[in-house]
Amino acid sequence: MRGIPPSRGEARSTELLELARAGDGEAFRGLVEPYRRELQVHCYRILGSVQDAEDLLQETLLAAWRGLGGYEERASVRTWLYRIATNRCLNALRAGARRPHDLTVYETEVPLPEPSHRRPEPSWLEPYPDLLLDRIADDLPGPEARYEARESVSLAFLAALQELPPRQRAVLVLRDVLGFRAAEVANILDSSESSVTSALKRARTALADPATGLDRESAPLPNSPQERRVVEDFIRAFDAGDVEAIVAVLTDDAWLTMPPVPLEYQGVEAIRHFLTTVVMRNGPRHVLIPTRANGQPAFGYYLRDPRTPILHAHGVLVLTLSGNRIAAMTRFHDNSLLPIFGLPRSLRY
Repeated sequence: MRGIPPSRGEARSTELLELARAGDGEAFRGLVEPYRRELQVHCYRILGSVQDAEDLLQETLLAAWRGLGGYEERASVRTWLYRIATNRCLNALRAGARRPHDLTVYETEVPLPEPSHRRPEPSWLEPYPDLLLDRIADDLPGPEARYEARESVSLAFLAALQELPPRQRAVLVLRDVLGFRAAEVANILDSSESSVTSALKRARTALADPATGLDRESAPLPNSPQERRVVEDFIRAFDAGDVEAIVAVLTDDAWLTMPPVPLEYQGVEAIRHFLTTVVMRNGPRHVLIPTRANGQPAFGYYLRDPRTPILHAHGVLVLTLSGNRIAAMTRFHDNSLLPIFGLPRSLRY
């Protein structure tokens, strides 16, 4: 009985692999390029930082190039690359070798009001541009798969992931987000299936906790008329410096957070006080330039210069919607994020 002949794609992959092993760099790029974007998102989910994710992606590809001789083809090229990327990310977390951060860049002009909550330590979560995410989602079959891809990088999900121990984080992403089988994950992590199953159970339990705030079922669809109405109301109120109009579009239990600053404000009164005493204390000085991050409405956040017709970058603001209200405002102060969104550090107005 004859075996099933390899598909055209499989034959091409085998040809590229043989050429790459012979030292052909172009063949290697052709072999790994189909997985580059999804590997970057995988690193982002584990690390919470798009800048760190790009660093680890480059390390992964370099390690794959150098390790081609040891690739025994017992798993697909994709699984092999995920094995390298996952373990590189876990090693980076264990070694504390991520991109250095400096909290002093997040100092504000005025003292911040007393928060509703204080995190025990800073969260280094960063936003991920939809511009990059769309390139992956467009390759997925059907609207449901594309929706799930965006949900798996929502800020709520990513923030909850960062609370898990690194190994549980990796197991949950590999099993529940990417759909690898338990045996495959055990191979990726050099572990046993029982250990993987146990880690997944603990991770799912932690994410099922209501305190993680993972309910996104009521969020309007991206770019839908409902989402646009909420965003337009918010922009109009923000541009006018109208604090009451801003809080009118918030849910009663809305959050205002500013990663990595460990101060969090929950509820209309706390957010109203923050907006009045910090953001709008000198009137409407800020300008919002629409973009998208993590499948959610976002803005480049700019500050007017009173002496010149220049807007200076002040980070990125991401909104989390619930129905026809805003459930969270997440402000990222790091201006190095702006170029990733295709936004300049300054604008003329």
